Amino acid sequence: MQDMSYYEILEVSKDADKTTIKKAYRRLAKEFHPDKNAGDKEAEHKFKICNEAYQCLSDDKQRSIYDRYGKEGLQGMGGRSQSSGGFDDLGSMFEEMFSGFGGGRSRRQNPADMDKYPLDLNVEMYIAFDEAIFGCEKEIEFTYKKACKPCKGTGAKDAKLSTCAQCKGQGQVYMKQGFMTFSQTCPVCQGTGSSVADACNSCKGRGFEEVQESVSIKIPKGIDEGNRLRVSGKGNVSKKGMRGDLYVTFGVKPDKHFQRDGNDVYIAIPVFFTQAVAGETLVIPSLRGELELKLDIGTKDKQHFTFRGEGVEDVHGHGKGNLIAQVNISYPKKLNDEQKELLKKLQDSFGIESKPHEGVLDSAIEKMKSWFK
Repeated sequence: MQDMSYYEILEVSKDADKTTIKKAYRRLAKEFHPDKNAGDKEAEHKFKICNEAYQCLSDDKQRSIYDRYGKEGLQGMGGRSQSSGGFDDLGSMFEEMFSGFGGGRSRRQNPADMDKYPLDLNVEMYIAFDEAIFGCEKEIEFTYKKACKPCKGTGAKDAKLSTCAQCKGQGQVYMKQGFMTFSQTCPVCQGTGSSVADACNSCKGRGFEEVQESVSIKIPKGIDEGNRLRVSGKGNVSKKGMRGDLYVTFGVKPDKHFQRDGNDVYIAIPVFFTQAVAGETLVIPSLRGELELKLDIGTKDKQHFTFRGEGVEDVHGHGKGNLIAQVNISYPKKLNDEQKELLKKLQDSFGIESKPHEGVLDSAIEKMKSWFK
């Protein structure tokens, strides 16, 4: 990566504008940031190189010199921008990305107010195909968290916290990357400045206890794979007694006959070749009962027949989808003598010879074409 050009490092073209360069740098800085890659020397090196590339390409004067003379041309400038614009830009970017650029801009949080878990709770539920189509009422069991009473949610024995050894109680840690020094929330104490010296015997230092609960939920018609339902006031409980929400994400078990695509439903209908030739009327299953499928004379294999409004009811109440029946034509693998004779008579009735002579081949083909008009 060291031998790559600044444009290659940031994965942009040489004619990229400042907005594109900034977006590319923002993405790479997040990817290689030391907080996300603790102890990874290669990631740390890439992070520094990305900083160097962005410092140059975000400054018009440096970029112009670099484009003409390369990195050697920047050596006379000491590798630094002569304007403050680049530094201000980097400062605001790191403040947004890591919440704390420049030292005392982020306030130390009171450990008595902090929870060790999010208030909202997410669970998954799998339901049958027909339950998703028509809706139902289900009982769901889940486990939520609430603050441990003996330690008041701190995780410490007798609720006594010690000064964080990592940040020395400041709630921030400082890192130097090349020409920059910036701060971020301490990863050990999460910005509180305090840490657990002796773990609470009740919660083993976790700061919370888990409680099992069940609730009945009404699943609306048309719910689909990946849809989420919010159950208000059934999430985790904070130290102050506030309770979040429960979010249920649905998985839907497949059906052996119907296949869903949004609000449309597909079904494969086996059809014997004689039924397709004759254009028979078949009775087929649907989501809500039975339907009549009138085949065209000479129906083709894989042909689709659409039944409007016979699909899934939209979960938001925006009408219903369609049922699409796909015809799968089957042919016999064996014929007895009687069946062969019957098929030959049928063939003869259309004026088709088994082995047409060259002279009559054209007329035979034209006659066959007329059947499908």
